[in-house]
Amino acid sequence: MFNIDELWEHLLSEDSAKIRKAWTELKDEEASAVLAHLRRMATEEGWAEAQKQAAATALTMIQRMYE
Repeated sequence: MFNIDELWEHLLSEDSAKIRKAWTELKDEEASAVLAHLRRMATEEGWAEAQKQAAATALTMIQRMYE
C-alpha cells in the first residue's frame, strides 16, 4: 500500500503502469474521492497546467481500465 504522497506521485506521473498500480490499490471509497479530486484538478482554475495535464492523463488511463 502506498502512503498518500506516493499515491499522488504515481497517479500524477503520466506513467500508465504507475497509475494502474496506484489505482488498483485503492478501496472503493478512496477511489471515489480520488476520482473527484482528479476531475477538479483537470477542470478547475487554480491548478498549474502541468497538474491539469497529469490529472487528465490519470483520468484517461483509469477510464481505459474499464473499457
